[in-house]
Amino acid sequence: MSISGSLYNALSGLTASARAAEVVSSNVANAMTEGYGPRRLELSSRVIGPSGYGVRVDGVVRDVDEGLIEDRRLAQASVGYGDARSAFFAELEQVLGTPDQPGSLSGRLARFESALIEASANPASEARLGNVLSAAQGLVGQLNRSSAAIQAARMDADHSIATQLEKLNSGLKTVENINIAIQESLARGQDPSSLMDLRQRHIDDLSSIVPLRQVPRENGKIALFTPGGAIVLDGRAATFGFSRTSTIVPEMRVELGVLSGLTINGNAVATSGARSPIAGGSLAALFEIRDENAVSAQTQLDALARDLVERFQDPALDATRASGDPGLFTDAGTTFDPADEVALSERLKVNAAVDPAQGGATWRLRDGLGAAVPGDVGNGALLSDMTAALSARRTPASGGFSGAARSASGLAGEYLSLIGAERRDSEAELGFSAARHETLKMMELEAGVDTDAEMQKLLQIEQAYAANARVLTTADEMLQILMNL
Repeated sequence: MSISGSLYNALSGLTASARAAEVVSSNVANAMTEGYGPRRLELSSRVIGPSGYGVRVDGVVRDVDEGLIEDRRLAQASVGYGDARSAFFAELEQVLGTPDQPGSLSGRLARFESALIEASANPASEARLGNVLSAAQGLVGQLNRSSAAIQAARMDADHSIATQLEKLNSGLKTVENINIAIQESLARGQDPSSLMDLRQRHIDDLSSIVPLRQVPRENGKIALFTPGGAIVLDGRAATFGFSRTSTIVPEMRVELGVLSGLTINGNAVATSGARSPIAGGSLAALFEIRDENAVSAQTQLDALARDLVERFQDPALDATRASGDPGLFTDAGTTFDPADEVALSERLKVNAAVDPAQGGATWRLRDGLGAAVPGDVGNGALLSDMTAALSARRTPASGGFSGAARSASGLAGEYLSLIGAERRDSEAELGFSAARHETLKMMELEAGVDTDAEMQKLLQIEQAYAANARVLTTADEMLQILMNL
């Protein structure tokens, strides 16, 4: 081999060693950086002429397990879905209260029943009649607050949908621009690895909103799809459309066209069910809360209020009331119409005839809502009948409850039990999803930068650099000898 060939070999070796040291230093520096893909230098032998050899730097390869990242992203979407649903049911259960809490729905029903029993034992006591009124108002207030909390949850879900879609549209546009930047970087012969890291982080930020699958495209670009078949990004980013609602009331349902659905590039798509293209992420959970979970909770709460109203609106209960007059519990002060059950729990009021603050009198609880003057103060028959009406076993007329007959307390207990079961199921699902995500995340981190291996590479690079430098020194000395001949 000629001296010039040796010089070329050594120079190419020094260049490759310097580039390898740069790659190793980048790996070590970013060992703790989220979303960083370890770099690896690709080398090959180079032949120039009959006696010229050397090493060629083919490029830098970013080593990541795309399959593992995709599984982690899908698990991340499941965590987003479970987190939104468990938070909704936990908040609703807290508002309704558990049966062991005095301020819960069951606790207030029990207090009302207890107040009726105590008043029937001593109907002449104004204090005990006042306790009945206070307990009835507390029960009504709890139903009113529960209905308001459900609608507030729907409002929060609606606003969160709008916020998440703004983030999704913005993030997808950013990924589209990064795709273009990567393509341009490759065309200029530059290393696009840092841009790929940035792209991965942006996609990760969106993965909890909708589940995403990544598919490689030419020139370093990628496409994004959901498991449900929606094209989220392929060349150009898709545009998700939604209109935020300023106020939501129980009568508003998405099927009536008064609440916004979801569009992708202007085309309406299903937000729930097996055919939904967004199923599995927090976005799907928020639509489910707004349009299904909260609606079902409101329907059952209204059915509970209806059961309570009808127990005391029975004409046989109070002979002093005129036909068609409301009972102790009213629909905003009027007689309840079964055709207008939606939002009854929100409109429920105690009859003004027994409320001194509204011009009524508590003695009507004893003598009848339609009584013009007080009757026999020792007659507790009506109070006893009210107690019997409250504890009577009857089948609820609506709400989708089981067909078994039950008391008012039994119906309230079943409602709370259903909400509690939903909360436990959603938390169990969230726990499984979180554990799976954590496991996949740890596997991803384990496949990241190994600093021990990088230090070993650095020693090899140092040795190679020293050897090539020695060859250069030797060739220089040989040339000096030749020049001095």
